[in-house]
Amino acid sequence: MSSLQHLGCSRSEAIVIAKEIVRKHFIHHVFRGSHFEDGNEVYRFLEHEQFIPKCFNFRGSIDDTEPESALRIGERLMKIMSAILESYASEDMYRLDYLAISNSEEFRRYVNMIQSLQRVDLFALSPDEKLAFFLNLYNAMVIHAVIRRGYPEGLINRKSFVTDFQYLVGGNPYSLNTIRNGILRGNQRAPYALVKPFTSGDNRLQIALSKVNPLIHFGLCDGSKSSPRVRFFSPQNVQAELRAAAREFFRNNTVEVDLSNRTVYLTCLMKWYSVDFGNEKDNLKWIMSYLDADKAGLLTHLIDDGGVINVVYQDYDWSINS
Repeated sequence: MSSLQHLGCSRSEAIVIAKEIVRKHFIHHVFRGSHFEDGNEVYRFLEHEQFIPKCFNFRGSIDDTEPESALRIGERLMKIMSAILESYASEDMYRLDYLAISNSEEFRRYVNMIQSLQRVDLFALSPDEKLAFFLNLYNAMVIHAVIRRGYPEGLINRKSFVTDFQYLVGGNPYSLNTIRNGILRGNQRAPYALVKPFTSGDNRLQIALSKVNPLIHFGLCDGSKSSPRVRFFSPQNVQAELRAAAREFFRNNTVEVDLSNRTVYLTCLMKWYSVDFGNEKDNLKWIMSYLDADKAGLLTHLIDDGGVINVVYQDYDWSINS
C-alpha cells in the first residue's frame, strides 16, 4: 500500500509496473520464476536466486541498464570470439592457445561483454537467430570454462564441466548441458542421462527450439580433439554454415568406408545422439551429401547392392584441443 502512495498510482497501474519489473528480470517469483501474480505472493531480487553463485558472468550485482537486444549482443559475441580465433587458433582452427587467450585484450572485452546477457530478452529472437545465438554461446562458454576451471579429465569431471559452469542469460541459468540438450535439442536427455534438462514447469522450455537440426552436433566444440573445430555462426546464414561445418567434419577423416569388409566407420557423435540422426541405415544415406566424391561412391556401392553393412563407431579422443 505504501508503494502505491509513493509512486502515486492505482493498483492496476502498479500491477503493470510490477509485471514489467518481473519481465525484465529484476525480481523473480520465488516458486514460478519470471511470472507475476497479484496477491499474497513472494518475490526476490534476481541476484538472490540460488543459482547465481554458479554463474560466471555475474559480478556481484545485476546490470541495471536497459538490456540490449539479444541479436545485438549475439553479434558482438560473434565478432569478439572470431577475433580471438583469428589471433590465437592454429591455421586450421583445430587447436587453441588457451593461455594466450586468457591473457588477451579480446578475452577481457569478452568477459566484460557477457554481463550484458543477464537480463536479455531471448523471446525476441527468430528461430535462426536463436540457433546461432546458442551455438555461439556454447562455443564461447567452453573456451571460458577451460580457462577458468581447466580442461576436465575423466567422466566425472566432464559431467561437472558441462553442468556446473553456467551463465546468467535472460534471468535464467544456462550450462553447457542445458544449452545443447535443453535448448538446441528441444529438451532431450543427454547421452546416458536419466532425466531431461528441463522439467515441465521450467520457463526455459519456452526458449527451446521446437525442431532439432542434427547438424548442430557439427557446430558445437566441446574442447576435445575429436570434437568439431570451434567456429561462430551468423544468424543470417546459420543453416548454410552448419552444412559447411558438417562437410568439413566428415571430410577430415571421420568417416571411412572399407569396401572389402563392408564396414563403415562413423563418429561416436552419431551413436550418442542417434535419436537426432535416426537409424543406422538412414544415417548412411543422410551423410552421403556431406562426403567427398570418392567416399560417397564407395558408400553408394555398399548401399545399392543390398548386402549387410557393418557400422563401427570410432573411439573419441577426449584430450584437449590445444
